[in-house]
Amino acid sequence: MISLDSYLDGITTVAISGHIRPDGDCVGSCLAVYNYICDNYPTIMADLYLEPIPEKFLFLKNADKIRHMKSTDGKKEYDLFIALDCGDVDRLGLSGQYFEVAKSTFCVDHHISNQSFADFNYIFPNASSTSELVYQLMDESRITKEIAECIYLGIVHDTGVFQYSCTSSKTMEIAGQLMDKGIDYSRIVDDTFYIRTFAQQQILGKALMDAELHFNGTCISSVVKRKQLEKFHVEPKDLDGIVSTLRSTAGVEAAVFVYPNENDTYKVSLRSASYMDVAQIAMEFGGGGHSRAAGVSMEGKPDEILKKVLAKMKKQLKDKDTEEDGCTTES
Repeated sequence: MISLDSYLDGITTVAISGHIRPDGDCVGSCLAVYNYICDNYPTIMADLYLEPIPEKFLFLKNADKIRHMKSTDGKKEYDLFIALDCGDVDRLGLSGQYFEVAKSTFCVDHHISNQSFADFNYIFPNASSTSELVYQLMDESRITKEIAECIYLGIVHDTGVFQYSCTSSKTMEIAGQLMDKGIDYSRIVDDTFYIRTFAQQQILGKALMDAELHFNGTCISSVVKRKQLEKFHVEPKDLDGIVSTLRSTAGVEAAVFVYPNENDTYKVSLRSASYMDVAQIAMEFGGGGHSRAAGVSMEGKPDEILKKVLAKMKKQLKDKDTEEDGCTTES
């Protein structure tokens, strides 16, 4: 049986990292693994590399130990590099240089677009989250309350508080076991998923006011431009959750939200309810994700980017209608 402990046997140095612009699942899974190693393997030197994380996640144990790489940092050769919630080396950002020279690499992920790029891969697209997979890899008796908080946060954020279709009975069972560790589960949900600052509420309102329906109300879109971020004094990380709010509109199957990245590109976040495969759409533009939640970064003007994505959505809807018409004819 595969376990995290088996990969740590005989290791003296380990690097841990996740994808750029870390979300709840990325942060939760990375800190869970980091804390597990620190708690149980005092002879292992562990380093955790992530881009700056949202302030609301800073309550997690050892969040202050996260290292932020710079392009000028020299290369280090680790015995093991653990990549979490990441589909390819490029998504690791600057820490990818450590992955490339590590003696051994291990990837844990649930993205269907994962390229199995490590020496050893634990990839299960049907899992709710990478945090759920991390829990399965750990010795349950060694999971402390603090580690449980990290895992629970990761699961909560990638399941939309257990609302998304990726949530399974196994997910709920694991959540219950984490609750039994004594975590303040309601605070984790309220403080990190629902509560927004006033500025975040304002930009959410702007995105909703500017939203448009397409294809007889089956799809919804919204675009936030760089000048609007400046007006409301928010950053791209403050836009978390807006695409899910768009998708919750009555009668809508899929939502697309276009907003600025930290660089000159735009992020396209995609969500669907039941049948549109948004991962397929994202992959056509070089992105990836899951069938009901995906994303991609694209260059160009935001309105033109939106048109390209909507064209792919329209094609999927047309193909679906064609298939249904075919089935009706045959019957």
